[in-house]
Amino acid sequence: MNRNHNRFSVHSLPRRVVGLCVLLSIGFLSTAKADELKGDWSLDLESDLPAWMSIQENDGKPLVFLRLYVGSAGPYSDVIESNGRLKFTLGKNKKAKKTTTVDVGIKDGHLDGVILRTSPDGSSERETFTGKKIPPMPTTAPDLSKVRFAHPISLFNGKDLTGWKAHEPEKKMGWSVEDGLLKNTTPKTDFTATGDYANLKTEAVFEDFWLHIEFLVQEQRNSGIYLRGMYEAQVVDRDSRMQGLQGVGAIFGMIEPTKNAGRPGGQWQTYDIPLVDR
Repeated sequence: MNRNHNRFSVHSLPRRVVGLCVLLSIGFLSTAKADELKGDWSLDLESDLPAWMSIQENDGKPLVFLRLYVGSAGPYSDVIESNGRLKFTLGKNKKAKKTTTVDVGIKDGHLDGVILRTSPDGSSERETFTGKKIPPMPTTAPDLSKVRFAHPISLFNGKDLTGWKAHEPEKKMGWSVEDGLLKNTTPKTDFTATGDYANLKTEAVFEDFWLHIEFLVQEQRNSGIYLRGMYEAQVVDRDSRMQGLQGVGAIFGMIEPTKNAGRPGGQWQTYDIPLVDR
């Protein structure tokens, strides 16, 4: 791996996680401001959590993908357009307590947005964000023969958590080192993606890289490897109820593996993940 820009982060969950309502004129995405909104965006949140957004056009109407840290990226089609801004509500787990709405527009070539999390009692938390446009996903895979990677480095020394830190330092640490292995134990505490326990991320950051990782996950467990806060390499067993876009070998919710090449729970598996030009 060579120079730095973006961290790897890993998380683990030991148990399973559980007409368009649009007010806009026809041809919304033909307006100049809407054309500015279209595209892929890297978000900078007040909370410093990794996030990205993609604003697309589907049958002349806006279609938004949004990932806030972990979980589903959508898409969200129930989008309201008003005064050059988009407003939509994120899908909510039936057991979740808060409703999350997003309001986003464009300002000086950057996204300008607000995330509002409203509790059943009417109280709310407001978080602002900005967004920087990133290149569109290429239609063909990069020619890796033209990519020169630096000498491999080890992200884990087999002894302790040197080089790693909690992504949410206020949460409990479920990661430890046992018998030369990086191990995670996180009892399920609620219906959020990580509950009371922190995800783990590297202190170093990287540009283009090739990540080699070996993992062992038990049956009906759910983990993942986050790359640049945008892509999650799904970590589950072969027979997990999560298959396809959510299964082993998938980039969660984005790229489905051509086949299920996973192994049963409790067996070691290997990923080699190159990430180039993103």
